[in-house]
Amino acid sequence: MYRFAPSPTGDLHIGNLRAAIFNYICAKQNNSDFILRIEDTDKARNIPEKIDEIQEILRLFGLEWQHYYVQSENLKFHRQMALKLLSEKKAFACFCTEEELSKKKEEAKKANKAYRYDGKCENLADIEVLENEKPFVIRLKKPENDMIFEDFIKGTLKFSPKDIDSFVIMRVDKTPTYNFACAVDDMLEGVSCVIRGEDHVSNTPKQEHIRASLGYDKKMTYAHLPIILNENGLKMSKREAHSSVKWLLDEGILPAAIANYLILLGNKTPVEIFDINEALQWFDLKKVSKAPAKFDMKKLLQINREHIKRLDDESLCKALAYEKELKKEYATLAKFYTQESSTIKEIKEKLDLIFTKQAFSEFKDEISLLSKLLKDYDFASEYEDFKKDLMQKSGLKGKNFFMPLRLLLTNSTHGPDLNELYALLKPFLKDIIKEKNVS
Repeated sequence: MYRFAPSPTGDLHIGNLRAAIFNYICAKQNNSDFILRIEDTDKARNIPEKIDEIQEILRLFGLEWQHYYVQSENLKFHRQMALKLLSEKKAFACFCTEEELSKKKEEAKKANKAYRYDGKCENLADIEVLENEKPFVIRLKKPENDMIFEDFIKGTLKFSPKDIDSFVIMRVDKTPTYNFACAVDDMLEGVSCVIRGEDHVSNTPKQEHIRASLGYDKKMTYAHLPIILNENGLKMSKREAHSSVKWLLDEGILPAAIANYLILLGNKTPVEIFDINEALQWFDLKKVSKAPAKFDMKKLLQINREHIKRLDDESLCKALAYEKELKKEYATLAKFYTQESSTIKEIKEKLDLIFTKQAFSEFKDEISLLSKLLKDYDFASEYEDFKKDLMQKSGLKGKNFFMPLRLLLTNSTHGPDLNELYALLKPFLKDIIKEKNVS
């Protein structure tokens, strides 16, 4: 069982989407189920509408889940498990205040030592606990032995008891900490493999220790994905626009292209252009590089152009919000524009310009003359014959012919070679000239 467990605290990050894609692929490859779990225990930072957005984005990428959980709905189980650990003396009530702990942390910092909980409340007698009316947290006693686990990407990872410490599992307000809720949920939901970002490596021994303390003995496997760096070689921040999946989609980058790029990133693949279903045939988690991968927007855009070319006519017209007839011809024209445009958004802007009436400030007289001559033209000839005929009838030459003609046909002063574009515009030329007629 594999799971993707995002927190609805902001836009879905490309690093999170990458983890979701890898979990989905591995679930499919292993004939296992894929879980979507919304981790909403951080109420102060949650943005409720982001839950729907996360689900919508996953569906756009074809990442359908078989089970859906909301972490806060498991609160009663979190509390039951914490009480079980307390009753078995594997956890203890800690009455240390934030002020006391902050002072000890500061002293450790001054002594240039890593802070570790000093065990002040660990051995309190039962009567001392019962009679103490101060608020308390629940801490899990640290493990007695080293913790070792295998990671598909990082290999063998080892942690000593001092690395884990006696950490808090339930807060003063009786809500679970991230590690406790996550560990219990994975246990309850039968998760067998956890694929997530490498920033969670330090959480893994704590979660393993929680489950072991609760008597859970089913083996869990792991893969911690290296971080994604920005183009400057620094860890990509959520404040950077292109780290947001929503931003990339809004810019006109196809889900298939984003998925393709995220699978390709820091990975050895047999081909460069593919979709998720194709990746199912050869994807191997063990081939993902241990090193951080640098995000390259130019590469993503190049991949996006290839995926635009791969789209069938109906899908491409839908992406471009084109609902008229001549879908095949329109899709062919759109794919032609990938030679100078990399996104659906850019292509749509160029095509919309072609089919939009424009007020021309330059070459107005020349454009008016051409539009009159072309009003009832049959456009049956090839471009060279069309050009010669129109030149002869208009008496225009050089820039005074080609620039007005380009403006008339495309509403743009630059773009693809008219010799190539003319054949693709033929099915639309009567409508274009009618729309642009400025006589």
